[in-house]
Amino acid sequence: MIKKSVLVILTLGTFFLFIFQLILLQLFNSEYSQLSENNAVEKRPVYPNRGLIYDRNGILLVANQPVYDLMVIPENIESFDTLELINGLSISKDELLNQLKKANRFSQKLPSSIIRQISKENRAMFQEKMWKYRGFYFQKKLVRDYVLPTAPNLLGYTSEVNSNELNEKSDYMLGEMIGRQGIEKTYESNLSGKKGASFYQKDRFNRIIGTYKNGEFDTEPESSENLTLTIDALLQQYGESLLQNKRGGIVAIEPSTGEVLALVTAPNYNPNKLIGRERSRNFSDLLNDTIAKPLFDRSLQAEYSPGSPFKTLNALIGLQQKIITPKTRFKCNHGHFYAKNAFMKCHCPNGTSNDLIKGIYNSCNTYFAKTYLRLIENAPTPKEGLNRWRDHLEKFGLGNYLGYDLPIGKKGFIPDSKYYDNWYPNGSWGGTTIISNAIGQGEILTTPIQMANFTAIIANRGYFIKPHFKKSLFQKEKDSPFIKNYTLVDPQHFETVIEGMHQVVEKGTARVARIKNIEVCGKTGTVENFIRLKNEKTQLTDHSIFIAFAPKDDPKIAITVFIENGYWGSRWAAPIASLMIEKYLTGTIKRKWLEDKMLEGSLMDEYAKPISGKPFEINE
Repeated sequence: MIKKSVLVILTLGTFFLFIFQLILLQLFNSEYSQLSENNAVEKRPVYPNRGLIYDRNGILLVANQPVYDLMVIPENIESFDTLELINGLSISKDELLNQLKKANRFSQKLPSSIIRQISKENRAMFQEKMWKYRGFYFQKKLVRDYVLPTAPNLLGYTSEVNSNELNEKSDYMLGEMIGRQGIEKTYESNLSGKKGASFYQKDRFNRIIGTYKNGEFDTEPESSENLTLTIDALLQQYGESLLQNKRGGIVAIEPSTGEVLALVTAPNYNPNKLIGRERSRNFSDLLNDTIAKPLFDRSLQAEYSPGSPFKTLNALIGLQQKIITPKTRFKCNHGHFYAKNAFMKCHCPNGTSNDLIKGIYNSCNTYFAKTYLRLIENAPTPKEGLNRWRDHLEKFGLGNYLGYDLPIGKKGFIPDSKYYDNWYPNGSWGGTTIISNAIGQGEILTTPIQMANFTAIIANRGYFIKPHFKKSLFQKEKDSPFIKNYTLVDPQHFETVIEGMHQVVEKGTARVARIKNIEVCGKTGTVENFIRLKNEKTQLTDHSIFIAFAPKDDPKIAITVFIENGYWGSRWAAPIASLMIEKYLTGTIKRKWLEDKMLEGSLMDEYAKPISGKPFEINE
């Protein structure tokens, strides 16, 4: 009797459990209802307009333009005029057939893209013939339109999400556009918005017959965010024109805010080359240009010896460490041997006696070599002296990433005692062994943006705000770049160095950079350029470099210009920097003779020369 009762209870329990589950599935769970309707309803994405990008003055840099993908649902295809299609939409027969095979393999019922990014003009011309192409339709989407084709290295570009990325980016669909490099990548979530969806009713032959339930379930895309950059577009374009037929970089920063005013790299390219159906081919051409390297951002990624501008930092560290004063004098003998094969040639007349200001505007190698020796050797040990020197330089933003809001860059290099211990395992190194660091040569490496940043530090008398490219970036966040990052050097020491830099322009090595009614402070550099040729250290044509800020007592712009193989600092870098400063502060150029010389000047013959060396010596 008990067994019979248990069996009845189990039977009734199972029955009611099935009934309860059916009720849940049919009345309350929409998932299976959606699946059952899947063959009758087609969901198509609706893409939001990608965010616009403006410069600091409201000039539109990047907008959007419509393009169309030709889609196909293989099951719906009927016989069509292949020749008309390939001629009308500029696709080869082999490519068309290949894409149709791929679509068949993917799904007979779901749409696949056959031809991507058809222009609105081509689509308009072919649209009237689409009635003859059952199973085909155009799907609209937006690609970038670089209204002002400038700063491609800064802006980046967009391209389609690939199949590998879909595993990590579940909210994207195959063929959807995503930011690559630059601002487009850093601010992808801001610029992309969120796509909506439209639903269409299909008949039993899988053909679209209208909207599904009058659009009841359609969703509008969520608007994206427009971005305002710190860049001055006109200054950026001017810098690019000055670097025509040259290789190098320009970085200009507003010292008081850390806002980057211009980020120029040369050679570069027209960003509109990376949109449309020729994008892949054009990108390959740019990528394979290993000579000019147009995709290589020299302002952020190139690491160079800083040369003589680095003397300003050694001067500041020397003042802070009290191993020199503004009145400390050293006698220059037109050059001196400090280490084997290191002849630090000067432009000072033999027997010149320089104080600090005079040492800066004469760019006296002897002065800064002796200062550096004191920094290293007046410590208890050379190791302690070098590490203390390095600690100072780290506070100037050297030897590490600055943290700006772009996804690329290099750290540069500032050596410490461990580095030299590896080279000299018995500890047989001292100040004279590493004397090239005194004048910004040796093992020191910096990027142009790091040099522009330490120039801004000097202009600010001891602090910097993290360089950045988006206006009002993280203003309310804890790690705001608007926080002042201070060096270890007291503010009063900067005044002597600033006066020395002012005299560089007034009566020193950069008189070409003088601007009427504007006090410019600067420092030239002739940066030695070495390669390993036939297993020997070989010196090539020097680089031209200049750092500057202006006005002297109310700095509005700090700038670094670096010209590869430009001979000496005052030949190319100083005039270009001076023109950039004049353009930014006054809006016009009065020194047309200098502007014409820089615009028309070319170093292409220099770059075309066969590689050969010259004797190795250390000079300014």
